[in-house]
Amino acid sequence: MTRNDRTIRLLRARIPSFECKPGCHDCCGPVTTSSDEMARLPVKSEAEHAAALNELSCPHLGENGCEVYDERPLICRLFGTTPQLACPNGCRPERMVEPAIEQQVYLFNANTRQVLV
Repeated sequence: MTRNDRTIRLLRARIPSFECKPGCHDCCGPVTTSSDEMARLPVKSEAEHAAALNELSCPHLGENGCEVYDERPLICRLFGTTPQLACPNGCRPERMVEPAIEQQVYLFNANTRQVLV
């Protein structure tokens, strides 16, 4: 296991989860993620990426929601857990992410090669 894999695992465990509003995908827009996280996701074609980008969406968003929910990137996990990335429908965990963990996610993203999901 690489250092980045350990960091991803640690940060994932420290980001609280919550229930989203059924059918809502407002936060499922184009995002960047580390190449380490992208390697965990199924490969999508250039056409699938282009179609999703054209819709300001994610190529892993299917009819029933996120198709890679268990492997979703750290930035996706932060949505709704911090005031900086608030859910537009007011959904949130009982306890928001600790500011130090949020900053560690941003630092990790700033210090790793980022690719468009």
